Amino acid sequence: MRMVNFRLPYNTGRIALVLAAVFLLGFLLLPSQLQGLFQQIGSPVGWVLSWPLRAVAGVQEGTAELWDGFIALRGVAEENQKLRKELAHLKGQNDQLREAAAATERLTALLEFKKQANISMVAAQVIGRDTGNWYRTILLNKGQSDGFKPDMGVVTQAGVVGRIVKTTAATSVVLLVTDPNNAIAGLIQRTRDEGIVEGTTQALARLKYIPLLSNARPGDQVVTSGLVGGFPRGLAIGTITRIDKDEGALFQSAELSPDVDVGRVEEVLVIQSPNVQSEGERLDAPKVKSKS
Repeated sequence: MRMVNFRLPYNTGRIALVLAAVFLLGFLLLPSQLQGLFQQIGSPVGWVLSWPLRAVAGVQEGTAELWDGFIALRGVAEENQKLRKELAHLKGQNDQLREAAAATERLTALLEFKKQANISMVAAQVIGRDTGNWYRTILLNKGQSDGFKPDMGVVTQAGVVGRIVKTTAATSVVLLVTDPNNAIAGLIQRTRDEGIVEGTTQALARLKYIPLLSNARPGDQVVTSGLVGGFPRGLAIGTITRIDKDEGALFQSAELSPDVDVGRVEEVLVIQSPNVQSEGERLDAPKVKSKS
């Protein structure tokens, strides 16, 4: 008995597979509509075919939810980044406003001091510092074109800063009161004893040549005497912190804590009073010979 071969040709099988794939793809693209259709049919075939479609629909819904969640999280991240940038910008503006307010407060105090002191003074800004081992100086943004000259005194509302030692057309170098090379005529307010204020290697100051009989003590205020050095009388220099009496010495000396924190000063006033002679002018002045 001869067997009948029911196998389809190879090409026909491929076409059937392609059609089945297209048909299944159609089901996958429209799962919700087809699922309802098969459920209405109510046949076992419809129920069997609708089951994978329900699974596909569930996967699609879960994927959609995950995608929506990802988009939402990405939106939140972008919003957070935007808020961080805005916060940084506002912080920068706040810092600038604080700096401007502090500068305004300092300048207001300087101008008030200038008004009350009744001395010819010009304001200048500190644009550089040199606190090396040899000299302690600051650099001002004004110079010869503003009438600045060597030996002019430099102050703030708190007291003496130093004196000008060098000028250019647009800048001035100020030797600080704490520099050992500086010398300013000082006066102890309580005892009225005079001396010379010099800087120390410890960035402080010392009042030298105090009479041995002086009863100066820690806490006494030292001001400019107005005799030499480009300063009028009565400007604050510092407070005595210690009295030193060396055995056999002709004078005593006192350590001072400067009233001005010269390391943090930002704006100053330069004294231009024409009636204040410089130290060099006084030392070079001709001496009157006594008649014999």
